[in-house]
Amino acid sequence: MAGSPRIAVVTYDPRGEEHKDRDLPVLVEALRQAGADAVAVHWDDPAADWAGFDLALIRSTWDYSWRAEEFTAWAERCGKATRLANPAAVVRWNADKRYLGQLAAAGVPTVPTRYAAPGDPVELPAHREYVVKPASGAGARYAARYPAGERDAALRQVQRMHAEGFTVMVQPYLSGIDTYGERALQYFGGRLLHASVKGAVLAPGTPYDADKVAHPDLRRWEPTAAELAVAERALAAVPVDAGLLYARVDLATGPDGEPCVMELELIEPNLFLDLHPDSVPRVVRAVLAAAG
Repeated sequence: MAGSPRIAVVTYDPRGEEHKDRDLPVLVEALRQAGADAVAVHWDDPAADWAGFDLALIRSTWDYSWRAEEFTAWAERCGKATRLANPAAVVRWNADKRYLGQLAAAGVPTVPTRYAAPGDPVELPAHREYVVKPASGAGARYAARYPAGERDAALRQVQRMHAEGFTVMVQPYLSGIDTYGERALQYFGGRLLHASVKGAVLAPGTPYDADKVAHPDLRRWEPTAAELAVAERALAAVPVDAGLLYARVDLATGPDGEPCVMELELIEPNLFLDLHPDSVPRVVRAVLAAAG
């Protein structure tokens, strides 16, 4: 169709394996049905002509966390060639989970977090259960849960992560996750789209390098007023002066019984459209508006 917006729905290359993004074909087809010239494109495809698109919509670039420098460099290039959503400045800020410290400094309730770059000493809790994970990661990769006082296995994980160049995060394990789950509030086009809740991802004793189910027992959720308030505070505290087309705020119940931010997903959050098919039209309208 002449004049149709050209939209690249940006994803990862499964390299011969089954593609894990079940929403991708649904979104591409819905955009086409709405009149867009939409196509799925691998972010690292050297033949991709990003300047030929009106919008590059980052969706399931789920291998980026192991190639963070390469990915952020791609985002910079792509953002200069066309409109990128979310923008490259957002990608750069959100790719390093040290942003949690910035949110906490801005008064947003967050999971208390300590960081240790390669070469830094690591302090492990002696009296409570805790989590060790990388500051650049997704889908619980290289994340593990340890009982109070456990050091040997945790230090071996830290040593491997430091050897591979990762900054280590150490957080208390929030036991409320086992009871209430982890809530994900999705925003699109500046408004709440829908919310979901999932069970605990990190089972005790599961090795950090084991494959994990990223979204166990996922189901629809109606967010509470307190959860909505924390999510809005987190989004308002993003220091990057760039419009967010989409965002996901992951919340857990803290020791005080109140919600706190576990992660703020601004790069490639799974939208769970298979769980919320009624949200597809709103997503399509917002994407078309962004394509201009």
